Amino acid sequence: MEEIKKTGPRDVFLHLLAIITLYFSAINFGVLLFQYINLWLPDPLNDFPFQLDAARQLIRWAVATLVIVFPVYLWISRFLNQEIKQIPEKKELRTRKWLLYFTLFTAAVVIIGDLVSLVYNFLQGELTLRFILKILVVLLIAVAVFAYYLWNLRREQFVKWDKMMKIFVQAVIAIVAIIIISGFFMVGSPQSERLKRFDEKRISDLQNIQGQTISFWQQKNHLPQNLDELKDSISGYVPPQDPENRTSYEYRVIGDLEFELCANFKTKSINQENSVVAEPIDYAKPYYPDTFNNWQHNEGHICFNRIIDPELYKKKD
Repeated sequence: MEEIKKTGPRDVFLHLLAIITLYFSAINFGVLLFQYINLWLPDPLNDFPFQLDAARQLIRWAVATLVIVFPVYLWISRFLNQEIKQIPEKKELRTRKWLLYFTLFTAAVVIIGDLVSLVYNFLQGELTLRFILKILVVLLIAVAVFAYYLWNLRREQFVKWDKMMKIFVQAVIAIVAIIIISGFFMVGSPQSERLKRFDEKRISDLQNIQGQTISFWQQKNHLPQNLDELKDSISGYVPPQDPENRTSYEYRVIGDLEFELCANFKTKSINQENSVVAEPIDYAKPYYPDTFNNWQHNEGHICFNRIIDPELYKKKD
């Protein structure tokens, strides 16, 4: 009995792996549910377009982590439980008990910290429903971890709970699987995300060209007739090209202070309420909204009209 209590490298490795994968799974499961709540219940005071995009990025990271880490946790936990059934003395391993109690302690500290953070956000004016749902997420994860590991530590005292615990574990696995699968639908397919990234690069390129065009006008008091005039052998600037097909972006001079930049987009950008979104061009009846002053777009061939305000962009002496 005394010999079995001595912890070997194999036992340390297995129990550490189980605890670490548990931490990663619990944290990323919480992150996933928090971001779902942020997307389903956006707060106009906090959720700007870049923050919503950041939420989707967090969902991708959480899904990627759970797809790999959670099955490893399930496998290693099952392996350790089977080993304890075969060798009951193994449940008395000091490493096992220390890690399980440390897990309960860590979970308690995390719960307290999360609750403090959530209460702080609530006092700042966080939406009440968001606040309640996030509180429930933290509590549900905490209850699941505490219930399972408390049962593991005192299994002899809770023999009657065995069947109930099996149902509980199966329910948790099913819920996690459903939440992970939902993440794929929330963030879109890998192909659609690649198309969005191409469009984000197009917008970045057009912004770059716009800045160079305004700088050209400030220095020479007239607009360039084409993008080749923006090339600078000293600074090394070369107008960027479409990242997908390596063709030049469209640039046209409309007037002394007016120009437009065009590109072919594969997706529709996030459309915020009360914002103007560029529409595909009808060449039979051109339409360029005079008030358009952002980079939102629909799918298709889109042109962005720009008029330089000489008072705003005049060259500083």
